[in-house]
Amino acid sequence: MGRITVRRPVLRLRAGRAPDRRPDALAVEEPLEIRIGGRPLTVTMRTPGDDFDLVAGFLSAEGAIGGPADLAAMRHCADGGENTYNVVDVRLAEGVPEPVPARAFPVTSACGVCGTESIEALRRRARFDVGADPVRLDPRTVIGLPGALRAAQRAFDRTGGLHAAGLFDGTGRALAVREDVGRHNAVDKVVGWALREDRLPLAGTVLMVSGRASFELVQKAVQAGVPVLAAVSAPSSLAAELAEAAGLTLIGFLRGDSMNVYAGAHRLLA
Repeated sequence: MGRITVRRPVLRLRAGRAPDRRPDALAVEEPLEIRIGGRPLTVTMRTPGDDFDLVAGFLSAEGAIGGPADLAAMRHCADGGENTYNVVDVRLAEGVPEPVPARAFPVTSACGVCGTESIEALRRRARFDVGADPVRLDPRTVIGLPGALRAAQRAFDRTGGLHAAGLFDGTGRALAVREDVGRHNAVDKVVGWALREDRLPLAGTVLMVSGRASFELVQKAVQAGVPVLAAVSAPSSLAAELAEAAGLTLIGFLRGDSMNVYAGAHRLLA
């Protein structure tokens, strides 16, 4: 398995002090090629680790698989004769259609597609009705999630350069936490873990993410059956629209003792 962090020499400059050279830890970023039956599907930049979860989460978010029974096998494979752990080949179960290459997947807000069309496309292929999830949350529990997520970020402590996604139950208990240079990858790793453990849909849970809440993160939460998505920063306008249309509770600016609820406020107890 590849390294999560590397150490490099840096020149540190501080006002009023002499420059000094010292080693610094950096988060590793490497390409991961996903293949289906030996045929290239897509390439994503990620932090090595939990690659099978990442691949399973990606395929789930794209609607290609719905559960562990759809996966016959996954393996790291050699590229050019040497196993670099940067290629994962997936064998789907018999009867599961192979997904088309990533460039033909339904586009998201990153591609500038019309918001209404994006939301309708997702609603047509969503497997779970998150709007029907009856979970109710104590705001005090939600306020504690950023601290719980931060406490579980071991690689962030060394690098300061990794996003995190954490899955929590309704009492604030952590079920899974993953880190990656990409916040979307971190979410895919969490969802992929849940899929491989046959936990989908993720009813009654909260997905807590570092950074902002984009349309794509809301999409991934809906596809996994997560009823509540919380972020330490702001959501995009399309993310809020999708959350409202799907019945997902969307929380942003979750910092200190305050939060903004952009959709689904009925799930927070008064």
